[in-house]
Amino acid sequence: MAAPDTRAVHAGRADLRGLGVHVPPIDLSTTNPLPGVEAGGDSYEALATGGTLPDGGSAVYQRLWNPTTARFEEALAELEGCAQAVAFASGMAALSACLLAAGGHVVAVRPLYGGTDHVLATGLLGTEVSWARPDEVAAAIRPDTSLVIVETPANPTLELVDLDALAAQCGDVPLLVDNTFATPVLQQPVRHGATLVLHSATKYLGGHGDVLAGVVATNAAWATKLRGVRALTGGILHPLGAYLLHRGLQTLPLRVRHQSDSAGKLAAWLGTRPEVERVYYPGLPECDPHQLIGRQQTAPGSVLAFSLRGGYAEAARVADSCRLITHAVSLGGVDSLIQHPASLTHRPVAPEARPHPNVLRLSVGLEDVDDLMADLGQALSGE
Repeated sequence: MAAPDTRAVHAGRADLRGLGVHVPPIDLSTTNPLPGVEAGGDSYEALATGGTLPDGGSAVYQRLWNPTTARFEEALAELEGCAQAVAFASGMAALSACLLAAGGHVVAVRPLYGGTDHVLATGLLGTEVSWARPDEVAAAIRPDTSLVIVETPANPTLELVDLDALAAQCGDVPLLVDNTFATPVLQQPVRHGATLVLHSATKYLGGHGDVLAGVVATNAAWATKLRGVRALTGGILHPLGAYLLHRGLQTLPLRVRHQSDSAGKLAAWLGTRPEVERVYYPGLPECDPHQLIGRQQTAPGSVLAFSLRGGYAEAARVADSCRLITHAVSLGGVDSLIQHPASLTHRPVAPEARPHPNVLRLSVGLEDVDDLMADLGQALSGE
């Protein structure tokens, strides 16, 4: 098998030579000609029930299947080491499809992305949730448990979870891992027992802050379930978004490694600042007590968090004082972003699980690390 960097460039492009093109085409058709009444009906049934495009059949309608979207799905599945992937219009649409396909009782490990936490806590999609620490999952599983959900590194304070140990607790219950922060460059959860690997593709996979998407990499049986949910609920990723994501994968390894290197330098530097109470970053020994970096995850990644000694007021002031770093939600893009999780992404989370109000989250981009330090330095000192 080719190296990961090579696969990132070439995955999902096997049909281009036969098409006589070098760059994947964008198929924007919302409807497609039918080869006949019988064949058209067979194609519709296959796609509407979660199948893939039949040989000689029609794509019928963009809500069911699209070739541009399918190329991105093929590429992401290859990078994650999974049989298939299913792309959605957002990360929350992807998660919702997983919950609808699973049904029943869910065990979830906090901390999680605030949107994930919120949809589970409300029971909006008909699921019942039990919250558990990583070592409590086996005890929380019931006969009707359909899914275990974890995020590692976790949003926003970067806790790491030992996936091999967690998968052993899950037994036959499928394990869903949100791999958004690590990306397939740094971590492939299926190698450690996961059944489903979720990405907010808006983040690192696209990498430029210009496409909203979600994707789940998994086995063929689960992919069929997810495509069936997607066909009925209309959550398919638009082909233009799929094109941008597929293009983004080509530079994903370069971006992630460079950003991770810069984040490590920033984390070490922040730890020397008198204004900073604590730094949360998997590259720091105290944040990786089980030595998962190098064993489960190849590098610490490029998201970090830090708490301010001055409490909420100081955290708000620092976020507002950055000049180069943008005060905005999201992460994983080429430019650095800073935000206050307790007020924004994790505002709906129950108070006992909400991040402390003195914590800021920083997504490190591709800027020169010295320029980032200078910007944070002036923001911290109030110059």
